[in-house]
Amino acid sequence: MRERAAHVVHRLFALDDTPERIALAFATGVFLAFSPFLGLHTFLGLACTVVFGLNRFALLVGVFVNNPWTLVPIYAAGTYLGGLLVGFPSRSSLPNFQLQALWSSGFWMQLISQWQILKPMLLGTSILSVILAVFSYTAALHLIRHRRARQNLKQSSCSEF
Repeated sequence: MRERAAHVVHRLFALDDTPERIALAFATGVFLAFSPFLGLHTFLGLACTVVFGLNRFALLVGVFVNNPWTLVPIYAAGTYLGGLLVGFPSRSSLPNFQLQALWSSGFWMQLISQWQILKPMLLGTSILSVILAVFSYTAALHLIRHRRARQNLKQSSCSEF
């Protein structure tokens, strides 16, 4: 798994585009990954590549930062952040949660109808999206520029011999 991640990062740095555009595509993907649009991340990412002409690979790498293993912690952190800002719902307003209820449309309709439950999640994940997108743009831009400068230095030193 580690080798696969290293391969993806290597491909990201080697894309034939400017560092700014690669970083922007990656950051847009990260924004979507942490956004409250659960289940629509990939579709929205692909739409952004078409509408804004962003690099598809870089954007999808950013989108897939959020995956089934990170989904619960990300949305829990976002909901907690939102709860700190707008308050947490009372226990009496929460739907009765049992694992088999996840397959019931009634559970989801009750959850959606409870704005005080959704408000912290929507606000918190939106804030996380913006913060992490700005951070990821800055970090990706720095890393791509640094890596390309190192490669240019190696190539120029090899060509002297």
